[in-house]
Amino acid sequence: MNNENFELENMRQQMNTLKQKLEKQEIVNDHMIRQSMKKTASTISRRYNVIMVLAILMVPYFYWVCVKSAGFSIAFWIGTSIFMLVCAGATYYNSRNLTDVNMMSSNLVEVRRKMARAKKFDVDWLFFGIPAVILWFGWFCYESYQIAGNLEPNWLMYGGIGGGIIGAIAGFKMHFQTQHQYQEIIDQIEDITAEA
Repeated sequence: MNNENFELENMRQQMNTLKQKLEKQEIVNDHMIRQSMKKTASTISRRYNVIMVLAILMVPYFYWVCVKSAGFSIAFWIGTSIFMLVCAGATYYNSRNLTDVNMMSSNLVEVRRKMARAKKFDVDWLFFGIPAVILWFGWFCYESYQIAGNLEPNWLMYGGIGGGIIGAIAGFKMHFQTQHQYQEIIDQIEDITAEA
């Protein structure tokens, strides 16, 4: 009887030790996943910061390049400046979902909701951004045609078309990369909450 009690107590201690190890492992896994989510969110946030800075810097740059150097109209520069500032503002608005300092230590359901909202805003922005860029690009082609007149070839317009194609490819690549990273964070949160 005494031997059975000893074995039973020994098994209890082993089970408690195993339970403590599992709890520690769970905490370590949770911490690692949160660190990974924080790193991914930081990457997106850095990308947004670069976009905002570039959009703001485009205002004086476009004045110098388009108005002073190439002879575009002031109206074109004003329209471009407004578009750049709207882009910077929309990017700042969406980046607020990523800049909460307590985001990765707070409630994961709330973090998931913020990431899903930011991801959706990023997609919805295309419904404004693509038509706006097409209209702006049409205006650019009109302005460059007016400047070049009957000169053939119109290098300004061809350069703009080439730059537009390269910009569209880079923009879509960045968009899909950001979408993938948002989904990565959402999936990691779902993995954590499914285990709980």
